[in-house]
Amino acid sequence: MKNLPIGIQEFKKLREGDFLYIDKTEFIYNLINSASYYFLSRPRRFGKSLLLNTIKEIFNGNKELFEGLWIYDKIEWEKYPVIKISFSSMDYMHLGLRNAIDNMLNDIADEYNLTLGKSSFSLKFKELIQKLSTDKKVVILIDEYDKPIIDYIDDIPQAEENRKILKSFYSVIKDSDNYIKFFFVTGVSKFSQVSIFSDLNNLNDITLNRKYATMLGYTQMELEKYFDEYIRETADFYKGIFDNIIEKIKIWYNGYSWDGRNFVYNPFSVLNFFDNLEFADYWYATGTPTFLIKLIKERKYTIFDLKNVLITKSSLEKYEITSLSLIPLLFQTGYLTIKSVNLQEMTYSLDFPNAEVERAFNLNLLGEFNGNKPEKADTLVIEMKRALEQNNIEKFMEFMNDLFKGISYLLVDNKEKYFHSLFFMIVRLLGFTIELEVMTIDGRIDAVITTDDYIYVIEFKANQDAKTALEQIKEKGYHKKYTTGKRKITLLGINFDIENKRIDDYIYEEFN
Repeated sequence: MKNLPIGIQEFKKLREGDFLYIDKTEFIYNLINSASYYFLSRPRRFGKSLLLNTIKEIFNGNKELFEGLWIYDKIEWEKYPVIKISFSSMDYMHLGLRNAIDNMLNDIADEYNLTLGKSSFSLKFKELIQKLSTDKKVVILIDEYDKPIIDYIDDIPQAEENRKILKSFYSVIKDSDNYIKFFFVTGVSKFSQVSIFSDLNNLNDITLNRKYATMLGYTQMELEKYFDEYIRETADFYKGIFDNIIEKIKIWYNGYSWDGRNFVYNPFSVLNFFDNLEFADYWYATGTPTFLIKLIKERKYTIFDLKNVLITKSSLEKYEITSLSLIPLLFQTGYLTIKSVNLQEMTYSLDFPNAEVERAFNLNLLGEFNGNKPEKADTLVIEMKRALEQNNIEKFMEFMNDLFKGISYLLVDNKEKYFHSLFFMIVRLLGFTIELEVMTIDGRIDAVITTDDYIYVIEFKANQDAKTALEQIKEKGYHKKYTTGKRKITLLGINFDIENKRIDDYIYEEFN
């Protein structure tokens, strides 16, 4: 088996080290032959750096690195001067952004044996472009252009200062068109007040372009083709535990989309999963979004506000430092993704991409609600899962109240919906299927939970009593649609005491 390229972003190192490479060079060919200026937004750890380094090697004329790949015999291999700038490797936190950019420009000039005489970093950038283009036009590749802003998103004054510095730096591009062969910039977010978007009229934003929807990430076909040996190894490892290992991997790590039709796996999670053979939160663990969780908490969002969200394209791309819009922010950073597109209304439906992100996000959100103690929530979740699997309603309710009582009064909206959302979030964390507002002939079931052996038909009440809830289930016959299955059925009435933030009454009855 070829080596897994975990953490490898240099295309040359990947190819020379016999690492696994999913061939995306046809996309690059189309980019090179379609236009000259591009912007692409994708979440962190999604292969943006590898993409730009692959483009760099193409414009460096290193044909030998591409032997066996789609592009190998499709282009004339010419060498161009390349300015490759990566803000992810720039030490601006210690040096300051101005000094870090200045040092980076000097380093690039040294690589080409050039001396730069200008004093300001913006004029130095322009000088570098002009001096490199004496024989052939310059290729400019900028990776993570917005990282100096994103890193200070919870420090607005510093983020705004860095935005102004970047605006001055990128403003050079507009007046350098005669010197530029190809320009490609990547990032997480699209800040409209940065000059590459406000000044470059010819910049092609391909973030939501269907032609490039699978340029980063792995499609289902690519996963099964390139990781065939790893899949067989994984299936053998989980033999007797999961009958369909591919479906399990898909549930955990697939689901990202930028057009609502084509879905891809998170590459970082896939590589780490096949290396460890353990279903875990690999991508999420590399950068827990503390400020996002706090923002959700402050604005009193429920989990229902983050699921099946409808949004317009213009709103989806909106992102300003001083007025953060939560849903676009969650989309751009990878915690929500496009699940479908209504072409007639031009709206997007957003949801969590997969089990990894939803589980980890909900666990951290629950931990934040309980005084920033995710480890406590994690322990309770394990115990609650066992209780539901064993139809131990008493234990389950005890643990549920343990979680509820830790929630700050400031978070409680005194609405039944709030407790419904917490209940839903907790059950999803357990890994069980939970359906809400399930339609029947005689009404609508509040919730239905399905485990391997049981179906729980649930009716919620607020500041009333559980007996009324149970009687409603029986009178309306909510459970009858499930009687033909093999699972045992438990009818469960639950009453929330909103003032005291707890389930104060519940009653259940097994249906045979």
